[in-house]
Amino acid sequence: MTDLDDNKPSPKGELVLQVVPLPADTNANGDIYAGWLVQQMDTAAATMAGRISRGRSSTVAIDRMEFLSPLRIGAQVGCYCELVDIGRSSMKINVEVWTRDRHAMNSRKVTEGLFIYVAIDEHGRIREVPEQ
Repeated sequence: MTDLDDNKPSPKGELVLQVVPLPADTNANGDIYAGWLVQQMDTAAATMAGRISRGRSSTVAIDRMEFLSPLRIGAQVGCYCELVDIGRSSMKINVEVWTRDRHAMNSRKVTEGLFIYVAIDEHGRIREVPEQ
């Protein structure tokens, strides 16, 4: 690793979901719908929350969301998740979305958001997250 490598932005967390958006996921200009992207982020965070809680979990909030640049059709989309905090029954998971356009070598950050989950039992009631 060189000093130059330290200045290159890179995703934080674990790659949990990777997908390529299709034409049905876009508006008339060929940009990906924000709702589609939020769905992918929620799926990725839910995957991590399920592993942490060792069972069912439910999204209770999206604390913040910031879109930095548009996402184009055919781009490779990666959702990176990082556990930020864990409570008695809740989990805060930061999700960063990075993309690599079809003909580009470099990745760029598209958005990030903080997703909050709560562990639930088979009846949909809040339960404790098992000790890690």
